[in-house]
This record gives sequence, structure tokens and C-alpha cells, in this order.
Amino acid sequence: MFRFENPEYLWLMSIVILLALVHVVLLFRQKSKLRKFGESYLLKQLMPDVSRWRSSIKFSLLELAITFMIIMLARPQEASQIGEEKRSGIETVIAIDISNSMLAQDVTPSRLDRAKMLVESLVENFSDDKIGLIVFAGDAFVQLPITSDYVSAKMFLSSIDPSMIVNQGTDIAAAINLAAHSFTQDEHVGKAIIVITDGEDHEGGVLEAAKDAHDNGMNIFMLGIGSSKGAPIPNKESGGYMLDRSGETILSKLNENMCKEIAQAGGGVYIHVDNTSGAQRILDDELDKLEKSDSTVYSNYAEQFQTFGVIALLLIIIEICVLERKNPILKKIKFFK
Repeated sequence: MFRFENPEYLWLMSIVILLALVHVVLLFRQKSKLRKFGESYLLKQLMPDVSRWRSSIKFSLLELAITFMIIMLARPQEASQIGEEKRSGIETVIAIDISNSMLAQDVTPSRLDRAKMLVESLVENFSDDKIGLIVFAGDAFVQLPITSDYVSAKMFLSSIDPSMIVNQGTDIAAAINLAAHSFTQDEHVGKAIIVITDGEDHEGGVLEAAKDAHDNGMNIFMLGIGSSKGAPIPNKESGGYMLDRSGETILSKLNENMCKEIAQAGGGVYIHVDNTSGAQRILDDELDKLEKSDSTVYSNYAEQFQTFGVIALLLIIIEICVLERKNPILKKIKFFK
């Protein structure tokens, strides 16, 4: 198996294509200027040492050298040890509600911060599992595509904030639909959608979305966070709490009934999140019940960039040695009379 450790450098290949286009344009311009001096057979007699192909050969060698240098920067690696291992992992896509109501502090330190702490603890318990992150409010978008890179998952998790989505609201249906399309194509692995929200759904179609996801082999676990009694929403700008149009303090209440209905439609369970670690234990137990997958794991990769570096160096040396004009020594050699 072959892979690139730094695939982000491969976009530099566009430079190779751009240089090729510039070279072709310059060749056409050069030919059009030469035509003004006379016919091609006359120009050959006037410039007997000019080679028709050597400049293109030199450019091609340079292009190849640049290509191999770009591949070298991307650090190609080849699997040197391949082992068939039992991978007891599942795929989990976590959708986190980042609407303003998640700033309420009826759980410590706030609903959103508590949700992030729970997800971080969940990631720390993962070993062979894959995780993806989705954030949603009035809209939903992928924060982290499904991956086994837990370091990146924690990094993206820490940056989650309500300011990431301008369109406020709580569209749980959009989050579930997006999550359902974020898994891999592996059919023999448990797939869990974990939605962490206060359940204040201001849109429609959430039960239909949950049922469709479950019909396609996914289980939806609803984590309701907050208090059903309600709590005010802090206003960062004023330092107080958010007010409605009549000037009254807005109370955000956990909608447990809706969360339970979504979990039932999605073939999962509803878990209430409070200041204890009970929700974490229940969620871990439920995820352990899902089907685990077996796959081939490439455990060790050997660096291959040295080979591409040597080839690039040889191409540059050859390009330097090739002259643009005909070699006077080789010109005297006649293979055919």
C-alpha cells in the first residue's frame, strides 16, 4: 500500500501544468517571429547549429525534475508490514448543537462546554474507532470528516463556538441528514449518530430524518443537555442575559420529550447529560453493543522520498549537460550514408 505523509504539497503539481502552458505559448510566439525572417528551409541553412528538439527536451527534463521534487516533499511511503488484525471499531459521527441556547449554564460550566468535555472523554476511550464532527444551529456543516485522527478531533472540538454559524436556530433534521452521509461505505460496521442538543427544534422533519437514518443501518443516540426547568442565555455583548422583544429574559428549556422521540425513531436511546459522569458510562455501554469491524491494518510504512530525490537530481544534471545547439562532435558521426 502506498500513501503520502504530506498530501497537501501535491497541489504544487498545478505549477508544472502552468509552466507547460507557458512553454507552449512561448514556442508558438517564437515560431511566428521566425517566420518573418523567411521560409523554414532558409532558416535551417542560416542557423545550422540550432536544434529543433533540444530546447523542448531540456524543458521536459526540468518539468520532470520539478514533478519528482514535489512528490518528494509530499513524503511518499510504502507499507512494509501488513498484518490482518481484528479491528474492534465502530464509526461515530457526533453532531453538536452550537445555537445560542447552548450557552445556558444550568450545567457546569455551560451546556456547550459540558458537551465538548463529554466528547473529549469519548474520544479518549476510542482506540480503533473512527469519529466525525458536525456542528449545527439553523444550518449544519461538517467540522471534521470521519477519521481515526483523534488529535485532530480534539483540536477541532476545542474551536467549536456559536459564532461559527450565523443562522441561529436548531435544525436537528439537517444535522442528522448530514451525518447520515458522512460515514464510509463499509457495510459491516456499527454506525452511530450522536446528537448533543437541548432539543429546542425550531424546524421540522426530524423524526422522518431519524427513521431514514435508522433504515440505512445507523443508530441515533440523543444526548439531552440542560434542565427542563430552563435557564437564561448569557449575552456576551451586554454581559447580561438575552431578552425577547418584550424585554423579558429568555429561558431555554431542555425538550426531553422531543429527544426521546428522535432516539426511538432512530433506533437508539435517549441519555440525559448533567454534571455527573453517568451519561458517559451509559453512552459507552450502548456503543459497545454495536457491530465491530475487521479490516487490514498497515502497521508500518517505509519512507520512499529518497528515491524521488535522487531521480530529480539526475534529471537536473542531464538537463544541464544537454546543450540547446547541436553538438559539433556528434554532428560528424554518420550512422547511415
